[in-house]
Amino acid sequence: MTTPPLRTSRRTRVLTGRLAAATAVLSSVALLAACSGPPKNGGGASDDFTLSKQTPKAKGDIDSFTWATYAEPPTLDYTVAFDYPQNTILSNVCESLMRWTPGLTMEPGLAQKASNPDPTTWVYDLRSGVRFHDGKEMTADDVVFSLGRQMDPKNAAAWAQVFQNVASVKKTGPLQVTVKLKKPDSQFPQYMATAAGVVASRAGVKAAGKDYGTTGDLACTGPFKLGTWSKGQSIELDRFDGYWGTKAKSKKAVFRFLTDPSARTNAMLSGEADGGYLIPTESYGRLRDSGVGTLYFGEGLTTVNVNVTNMEGLLGDVRVRRALSLAMDRSGFVKTGLAGAGTSTNSITPRAVWAEASEPTRKAALDALPPAKQDIEKAKALIKQAGATGKKLTMATSPIGQDVSLLATAVQAAGTRIGLDIRLKTIAPNAFTALFTDPKAREGIDMFPYTSYYNISDPLDLLTNFRTGAYLNFAGYSDKGYDKLVDQATAVYQPEQRMEIEAKLQKHAAENVLWIPVAEWPTSVFLNKRITGAPTTISYMYYPWAADVGAAK
Repeated sequence: MTTPPLRTSRRTRVLTGRLAAATAVLSSVALLAACSGPPKNGGGASDDFTLSKQTPKAKGDIDSFTWATYAEPPTLDYTVAFDYPQNTILSNVCESLMRWTPGLTMEPGLAQKASNPDPTTWVYDLRSGVRFHDGKEMTADDVVFSLGRQMDPKNAAAWAQVFQNVASVKKTGPLQVTVKLKKPDSQFPQYMATAAGVVASRAGVKAAGKDYGTTGDLACTGPFKLGTWSKGQSIELDRFDGYWGTKAKSKKAVFRFLTDPSARTNAMLSGEADGGYLIPTESYGRLRDSGVGTLYFGEGLTTVNVNVTNMEGLLGDVRVRRALSLAMDRSGFVKTGLAGAGTSTNSITPRAVWAEASEPTRKAALDALPPAKQDIEKAKALIKQAGATGKKLTMATSPIGQDVSLLATAVQAAGTRIGLDIRLKTIAPNAFTALFTDPKAREGIDMFPYTSYYNISDPLDLLTNFRTGAYLNFAGYSDKGYDKLVDQATAVYQPEQRMEIEAKLQKHAAENVLWIPVAEWPTSVFLNKRITGAPTTISYMYYPWAADVGAAK
């Protein structure tokens, strides 16, 4: 999913707490537990930074806090919430059937129990007494309606692919919904902890009509409700005192849109903003040494890549794609673009998502990949063989932060060294997110910086993107053999067996250079001395993190 960043590594842990209690008897959920937590080794962080499991818990309530964000969401409709600006806010307003925790494990959310009586059936028993922000109680009808919106082709939902194997979603009790699958799908139950599993009020969404997501009530159940949306400036969330769970510690959360990286940093240094995620890499040192707060790094399940968006032209020749990959100075980019807080990689999937695979499977997935070491002479030879010397390519860039702008510059420099003419096209931060949702926004663009975060701890979360017709398959890549392997992996619930297949997909994607992998990158968050409690991990995309933010003293 998506740019300033669009995901570093998380992985496996046995499900604990409420999820274990709710699903201990279910063999399928036990199998999926192997895709539910962060890696035990911290995901391979370099010596330049340390990953923190969490920030200190809040010691009390506060009236409000202000959060700096890099762009304004185009909408808060959960069906198209597929990038940082939307999900950072929406996760505090709308909730899903299951929940992703700060520890990157899955637990019950609006469903108090998920059961799997057979490989093609998932039953969700809902919590009683859950109220939407208008005070009406949640019912099974609302769940059927909400999941139905994701499946409706008219909505062009970003999450539609999650439902490709769903045959029906039916109410089977006042507080029970049964999902019938066309065939076994190991991914579907995991995605119910993301925006794909959001439940909104049927009546509320219908009342809003085509304005839903851009104004008024979002008709959800979270600890905050949508308050004032000042277009181009900020979004305010107000605490929902009728919340079914633990009440938010802050009465209000204000999200300010600061597209300029320096403006975001200065706002945090001055106290105009109390904190923020996705800290501009060029500001790590200033914020860390400022004395006004603390800069944290956490599991981000994120890889930085060059997304190949056009294979109809020059990049349709795999030799050109391989040449660009060989010409990349990955370690140089990590030092400059990520300020040393990252690791260079030749894998489009975070290494940590393979942590629970057997050693042979892990080696097949990671050790047999094309090398990440720069080789200019070999790259030049490939360009010459392809007859591409002097040919033009267009790379999108944006002043969102150095992680984007310097990656674009690095690609341009690599191209120049091997005889390509790579032009940069600058896109405004607010428009950059459209690259992920609007084909017209990608017209005339061959590549763009793509920071890919994982929504679930399964390699297939990313690898399925190269399946024919997949939502994020921007280049229109198609290979029947690859599609068959995706289908096979999807159907297998047992993690080791599934990862053996996924390792083949990883090898195929790497050999064909479907994207150009560059680096792994942790989540960053800055908190001033007034507040604490925000999670350090990528969980904030789907977990109601703002409810945990409160007084530091």
